Amino acid sequence: MTRKTYDVIVIGAGSIGVPAAWAMARDGLSVLVVDRFASSGQGSNKTAIGGIRATHSDPAKIRLCLRSLDIAKTWQATYGDDIEWTTGGYSFVAYTPREERILKDLLVTQQRYGLDIDWHDPRELIEIAPPLRRDGLRGGTFSPGDGHCSPLLLGHAMYEQAKSAGVAFRFGETTTAVETAAGRVRGIVTDKGTYEAADVVNAAGAWAGEIGQFVGMDHPVRPDSHEGGITEPVARFLGPMVVDIRPAPGSANYYFFQLATGQVVFCITPSPSIWGFDRRETSAFLPMVSKRMVDLMPCLANLRVRRTWRGLYPMTPDGSPLVGRSRDLRGYVMAIGMCGQGFMLGPGLGELLSRLVREETTPEDEETLSLLSPYRAFGGQEALK
Repeated sequence: MTRKTYDVIVIGAGSIGVPAAWAMARDGLSVLVVDRFASSGQGSNKTAIGGIRATHSDPAKIRLCLRSLDIAKTWQATYGDDIEWTTGGYSFVAYTPREERILKDLLVTQQRYGLDIDWHDPRELIEIAPPLRRDGLRGGTFSPGDGHCSPLLLGHAMYEQAKSAGVAFRFGETTTAVETAAGRVRGIVTDKGTYEAADVVNAAGAWAGEIGQFVGMDHPVRPDSHEGGITEPVARFLGPMVVDIRPAPGSANYYFFQLATGQVVFCITPSPSIWGFDRRETSAFLPMVSKRMVDLMPCLANLRVRRTWRGLYPMTPDGSPLVGRSRDLRGYVMAIGMCGQGFMLGPGLGELLSRLVREETTPEDEETLSLLSPYRAFGGQEALK
C-alpha cells in the first residue's frame, strides 16, 4: 500500500492544530491534520466561550495573544466572514486589598510588553461597567483592546481557510503510533492508515498525553473539567468581559460577558480542580456561579439561563503551555497544555509554530519559546490563567 507523505503532520484539529496547519500551508508546506473526532473543533474548542485577551501575566502569552487579537479584529475585513467580533475589553475587578495588589503589581509587566491597560478607580470603573456593585469596589484594571467572538464561527472560518490553502484533513481517525527511526520521527499510524512526515506536531489538547506516550515522553498535561453557561438574549447593557479573581468555596474565580447577539456567557474556575475526562454537566455549577455573578452585578438576577455545558482544560503544573521541539526526538513538536486558553492563543501560536517548523524563528520567537519550553522548571503559577 502506498504511504502518503507530507512535510508536516498535525495531530489535533482544534484551537491550535487548525491555525497552525493553515499558517504552515500559507508558508508553502504540505500539511496533514488528523483528528479522532468527526470534524474540526469537536474536542475542547467547541466548549470555549470566545474571549481573546492579551491581558496575561506571562510575557509569552501577552505576545502571542496580541497577534491573535490582530487576526480576530481584522478577520471580517480580510476574509469576509462575520465572526461576531466585539472589542469590548476585559475588566478585572477588585473588592479586597488582595485583588487590588495583584492587579496593580501585574500592570508593570503588562505595560512593559505593550498592553493598553491601566488601573481605574471605582468611579471610572463604574463608567466602564455601570451594572457593577458599588459597595466595596476598590477599582480594577481595564484593557480596551481585548474582546470576544464566536469560537464556532472563527474556528470554522479558519478551517475553511486551511482547506483553501491546501491542508488535508483526516477526521474520525485515532492516532495509534508515532513512527520513529534513527532518533527522529517518520510519521504516524492511525486506525485507518499510515502517513509519513519529517515533522509531527502534537496539538491534541486534552489527549496530548496519549500522543506523548507513543514517543516515550510523559507530558505533564492533565485535563481539568470546567463548566460554562449562556442566558437568553437581552438588550445590550455590558461592554467588557468582567473577571472576578476573588476565591470562594468551590471556585477560584469566575468571568462573564455579553455576546454581540445579546446573551450573557459565563464560566467558573473550580477549586479544587476536577481532574479527568468527564464532560457531563453537574447540578452544582449553576447555583455556585449564579450566586457569585448576582452578588457582583445584581441586575443579572432577572436573566434566564438557556443551557450549560462542560469542557476540558489541558492543564500544566504552572498554568502555561508547553511549546517547542523535543530535545531527544528530531521532528517531534509539542504545542500542548493550553490551560483553557487555546482559543485565544491559537491564531498567534499557529504562526509561531510555522516559523518553528521551517526553522525561521526570530529572536522574539526564541524568547517566547524559552518561556514556554517543555523543559522549563515549573516554579510558580500564571497569575491570570
